[in-house]
Amino acid sequence: MQFHVSTSSREPIYRQLAGQIREAVARGQLSAGDKLPTVRELSEELVVNPNTIARTYRELERDGVLHTRQGKGVFIAKPDNELTKTARNKKLHELLDRLLTDAVYLGFSEEEVLAQMVERLGQFQFAQQE
Repeated sequence: MQFHVSTSSREPIYRQLAGQIREAVARGQLSAGDKLPTVRELSEELVVNPNTIARTYRELERDGVLHTRQGKGVFIAKPDNELTKTARNKKLHELLDRLLTDAVYLGFSEEEVLAQMVERLGQFQFAQQE
């Protein structure tokens, strides 16, 4: 998996990288158990301060996306569904409200938003219904 950062972006580098890792997991490009580069390897590859990479990894570990095995490295974590269905629904509604608010301000119609959503759904890996 190739990561990239833009120093001209307004978004901090650690957030750019965290977003790329999250998206790679959501798209199935990275799976539970996959090993990520070490802090040193990734900082050299991206020409970024190692503290920035460490911050990214810490944030993603705190959020349950990554886990560290002492002496072994940093790995993609198994999805954790500890949140109750109610809490998960609440979080999803918040995200959808933000997306839909932006779509309204960008001038999209309901049909355009729905068509784009359906088109993009196939690019992500969702949990199977039980």
